[in-house]
Amino acid sequence: MKKFVLCASLWIGLFLAACGDDSSVTSPSGKESLSTLTDSRDGQTYKTVVIGKQTWMAQNLNIETEKSFCFNDDSSNCTKYGRLYTWAAAMDSAGEWSSNGKGCGYKSECSAMSPVRGVCPNGWHLPTKAEFETLFSAVGGDSVAGKMLKSTSGWNFAKASGNGSDDYAFSALPVGYRDGGGDYTYVGNEATFWISTEKSDEYAYAMRLIYRNDNADVDYRPKFMAFSVRCVKD
Repeated sequence: MKKFVLCASLWIGLFLAACGDDSSVTSPSGKESLSTLTDSRDGQTYKTVVIGKQTWMAQNLNIETEKSFCFNDDSSNCTKYGRLYTWAAAMDSAGEWSSNGKGCGYKSECSAMSPVRGVCPNGWHLPTKAEFETLFSAVGGDSVAGKMLKSTSGWNFAKASGNGSDDYAFSALPVGYRDGGGDYTYVGNEATFWISTEKSDEYAYAMRLIYRNDNADVDYRPKFMAFSVRCVKD
């Protein structure tokens, strides 16, 4: 009888410990949590999140580099949204931090071997097309990935709301982008993230979320445009 009471007490203790205070943010699956990383290059700290078997940055990259921009050339937007990068900048075409993406850019077809660190912190890399597809699968498929990955505020365009549920703490913000002419557009409407996978010498793939849609899609975009960057852990 004493052994039974002892076992029962141990089981209850373990149960209560499992249900105790936890500072991490969990997703519907109960396995995803938030942490942080500090970029040793400039000391900036970013939230990170585990989704499925991948660890993603939960904020947009904000390290300053050539061919990176703040929306509307306003530094406060870099603080809020992170920076926008051309594909060459995202790939670290200059080879400042790694050699894998060196020389990759507009009108320059390259055959970089994955993973490509690119502009990402050490130990992280620019995601491939396949890695974004894995992310979509982990949150329920591409037909609902937009809703799951978008932040719960800010997605408002033409007086219509398209906020996400942010169930997995990915917290994608609708920063918009910079086009090839230097114009900034679609803030509140769209979030687009560069992918290391190349389509041709003029196009590379990007992942896009739009305010009016619950889905997420991957398509190729001109390399000279400037989009956000989310890094994934090696």
